[in-house]
Amino acid sequence: MTKILFICHGNICRSPMAEFIMKQLVSQAGRSADFEIASAAVSTEEIGNDIYPPAKRMLTAKGVPFTRRAARQMTRADYAYYDYIICMDQSNLRWLRYIIGDAPDHKVSLLKQWLNVPINDQMVNDKMVNISDPWYTGDFTTAYDDILEGCQAMLSQL
Repeated sequence: MTKILFICHGNICRSPMAEFIMKQLVSQAGRSADFEIASAAVSTEEIGNDIYPPAKRMLTAKGVPFTRRAARQMTRADYAYYDYIICMDQSNLRWLRYIIGDAPDHKVSLLKQWLNVPINDQMVNDKMVNISDPWYTGDFTTAYDDILEGCQAMLSQL
């Protein structure tokens, strides 16, 4: 079984969207039994909070099923347990180092790295490598589209 943990800042927007988008993709592919998928935060700011309402509305509008959940912070034990730690942006990568230290076994990546295109100067396919945080931008459509594209690419490679 392949275990994937999606990471964002607070675990209320991007990482739970990625969790439920990926769960839907693997279900549609008939591969649910092959994966364990979850999400977590690098910060403690939103611990215990459910998915942010605009993120829920976006998932609902796109037909992605989700369940009530409580935001949580990633732990060192998570690093040992999961096969892939997938961050939404470079800030998440920096914060993650405070939790896990160095990552010698190459489990950690940015979601957009799965687009299988070299990342140079912060760009992949003319897009920023970071999935912008819709908490700040209010742009849940672009976040959803970027997350879906990354999850599709990831699933095609696993």
